[in-house]
Order: sequence, then C-alpha cells, then structure tokens
Amino acid sequence: MAAKRQMGFRCRLVVVLLLLLGSIAAIIAVAVIQDTWRFQEYNTEYGIVIDSGSSRSTVYLYEWPGEKKNETGVVKEVLHCRVAGNGISDMGVDPVKDAASWKGFKACMVNVTENIPPEKHNKTPLFLGATAGMRLLQMEDEKRSNEVLANLRKYLGSLPFMFQNASIISGQEEGLYGWITVNYLMGNFLERHLWNTHVNPHGAETVGSMDLGGASTQIAFAVQEDLRGDDYLQVRLYGYPYNVYTHSFLCYGKNEMDKRIQDKVIKQSQNRTYVYNPCYAEGYNTTTKASVIYNSQCTQKPEDYNPDQDIVMVGDPDADKCVRIVRSLFDFKNCSSASCSFNGVEQPPVTGDFMAYAGFYYIARAMLLSDTSVDAFKSELDEFKSAVEKFCQTHWTVLTKEKHWVSERHLKTYCYTGHYVLTLLANGYKFDTDTWKNIAFQRQVKDTSVGWSLGYMLSMSNMIPSEARDVTPMASSVFAGLIFLFSALTIVTMVLLLIMFVRTCY
Repeated sequence: MAAKRQMGFRCRLVVVLLLLLGSIAAIIAVAVIQDTWRFQEYNTEYGIVIDSGSSRSTVYLYEWPGEKKNETGVVKEVLHCRVAGNGISDMGVDPVKDAASWKGFKACMVNVTENIPPEKHNKTPLFLGATAGMRLLQMEDEKRSNEVLANLRKYLGSLPFMFQNASIISGQEEGLYGWITVNYLMGNFLERHLWNTHVNPHGAETVGSMDLGGASTQIAFAVQEDLRGDDYLQVRLYGYPYNVYTHSFLCYGKNEMDKRIQDKVIKQSQNRTYVYNPCYAEGYNTTTKASVIYNSQCTQKPEDYNPDQDIVMVGDPDADKCVRIVRSLFDFKNCSSASCSFNGVEQPPVTGDFMAYAGFYYIARAMLLSDTSVDAFKSELDEFKSAVEKFCQTHWTVLTKEKHWVSERHLKTYCYTGHYVLTLLANGYKFDTDTWKNIAFQRQVKDTSVGWSLGYMLSMSNMIPSEARDVTPMASSVFAGLIFLFSALTIVTMVLLLIMFVRTCY
C-alpha cells in the first residue's frame, strides 16, 4: 500500500514538474517569437520634382516604399503633367503669357495633389529644378531670374507639401541625374531575383546617356575610378560607388542651335531681310521677327539690330553650305588634353552602350522612321547620314505628307538639326562606324520618361527619412494574455511543488 502511495506521489511530481517546465518554456517561446518575428512596416513615400526646361515645365510625381535598399529608394513614376504655357525663363515679360503659365502650374498641381493620400501631403517633398533656359536668363538678366524664382518659391511654398527649394541646377548636375535615370530604368543598379527582392546585378555594365534639350546638351558615362578632373563626379547608389564623366554644352540645345544657325545664314547673306536659307527645304519660306533669333545670350545682335525687323527666309537647299554652317559652330582644333570633344573640352573615349533621348530621339525618328509608336531604335552611321541627306533634298510639300505627324515648327528645322546631331555625335563625341551602333535613340523606358528628374529624386531619396512602424506577430493584448497565462501556470505549479515537498517532510 505504501509502495502504491509512493508511486502515485512520484507520478504527481513528474506531472507538476512537466507543467512547470512547459509553462517556463512557453513564456520563453512567446517572448522570443514576439521579439524575433517582429518587423518594420514602411509607408509609401512620395516626392514631386518640377523640371523647368527652356521650352516648358513638367511636373513629375514619384513614389517609393519607405524601406530603402542600401540607403537609396526604389523609385517609380506615378504620373507626369506638362505645364501649359512657355518655360519659366519667359516669365516676367508678358502678363498674358504669365497668366497662362500660372494656370498651367495650378492645373498640374491639382492633378498631383489628388494622387497623393491627404495624410502624406505635408510629408511629401517638393523640388523645382530649372535648367539651361534659366541659366541663360541668369546670365542675361539676373534680376528677372531672381524674381521668377522668388515668385515660384512663394507659390510652391503655399501648397500643402513639404516645399524644399526652387533653384537653377548646373549643367553637370543635369547630366549626372540623366545618367542615373537611364541606368536605373535599365536595371543596372538593381534587379529583382526569384524571391522578388532587389539585389545589385552581378557585373552589370552601366549605359552612357546623351540628352538634347532646348538650350543645352549633356553627355555622361561611367569611367575608371582613377580619372579625376572638373568633369568627373563621384556618386554612390545602392551601396556602390561610380565615377561619372559628365559635361554640359550651353547654347548647344536644339532651340538655341536653331537661332545660331539662322544667325549664321543671315550674316552670310547679301540681303539681311530676304534670305536664301541653304538649310531649309525647297518650297518652304517663312517670315520671322529679328527678336526671335536675337533674344538670346547665344546669338550676337548685329549693329543695326531692330527687334521688330521682319526677316523673310526662303528654302534654297545646299547640303555643303548647310554642313559648313553647322560645323562652323564647333571648334575641333583647340585641345590642351589627351583627347577632347570640341571647344577644348576634355573627354575620354566613348565606350559601351549609350542612350540618346529627348531631342536626339525626335530628330532621329524624323530622319529614319515613319512609325511614331516606336520607343527605341538603333541605326548605322552611314544609314543616318543617308537619311539626313535624303531629308534635306526632299521638297517641302513631300515632307509635310511623309512626316505628317511632325509639326511645321519642328519639321522646318530637321534638315540642319539632323546635320547638327551628326556633327555633334560623330565629330564632337567621336562616335565612329563601330561605336555608333551602340547608340539607342529612345523616348522612354518601361513607360517612364527619360530625363534628369528621376535621377534627382533617387539622389534626394538618400536624404529623406523613412516612416516605419513595428509590426509584431501577436497583438499586444494577445501577447500580454499569453504571458499572464503561462506565468500564472508557472506560479501555480511552483506552489504545488512546494506543498508536495512540505508534505514529504511530515
């Protein structure tokens, strides 16, 4: 009988000990799970960049998850809105045009505001970057330039966003941010692997970028790390360093080259008011005010300048004369470095693939294609040359039928801008028969506009703090309840053990 009681006591002791150990283990397990399985849930961040070029302004809205990859946001374009009216460099002259521009800005900002959750408005950074048009205005009329920016800062600062600044960015910055945009969209900085997370592509090569705007043109490409100089910038993206050569040529944008070429044609003409233009198609003629050509820092006004003077230009195509006029705007002789592009600017040899976008794309498409839906294409150097020659020899009435999708104000310029692109790329940047094949003329990538603004937003995302909240596998009430339950069980089992041990002593 005593043996049975002793056996029963041992069984009860084992059960109580198991309950004690189990409850202690449960407390530890719950605590460990709650701590190790917790994670941070990031909110979606937004950013607005206004690209104020020489011809117009465009508002871009970007978003990215707050969780960054090596301190850089994974940014995508949500929408872009073209501001109606002229570029901001034209502000402060004509009140009617200014009113149209302000109306355009307000319409775009309403559109952007509607696409950002209200609770994120005051945390969404807003930047405005003005490019070559404002750089020229700053040189010509610094007072008006400052007034334009001051008015923009006042307006943008009144919006419900976290306004940062409205400033003029340098040509170098424009080139660098364009290069960042191109390579980001091409997946050369990040790619998704099988688990749908972002990684740095192993051994990925970067792509050079070439941008042709209204007042300037930029080239940028990665080079060896040991190259240094005024045109070399170091940048770190997604944890990796890059050394980028970039240079911007002011007054070499499409619109400014248009004025400069017309100025050359006029000054070589015997009659300054009735001019035969060797770069216009046969059958085309136009009347232009002198102020349209000479209202720029890129052209030198003649001594007898009259802004209201009408200048009649008649198409009289002559390929040799047109090419000589275009090339006269470049200096290919003076170079104090081992290698130069033009105008004495140092440039290492171009290597690898390049993307030519903005004006480059539209000019090349007019020369080579009739399908306006093509977003990217390549060509041979000889093919491009032949296309330009054919274009310049085509009668105006035929051009307007063949290129019906191109507006007259652009179509009339494409003969000499075709020669300009050839001269810039082949003679200036030194693309030859082999390397020309590496140039992709491109409008957009993955339904995203190619330009400096996305690259700018990527760089700025390094400095924008992320908002996150801790997410645990168990709600606080559940966690507290389990801890209380297993703690109570532990206490109860310890009390039972104490009672059992006390009884064995009597």
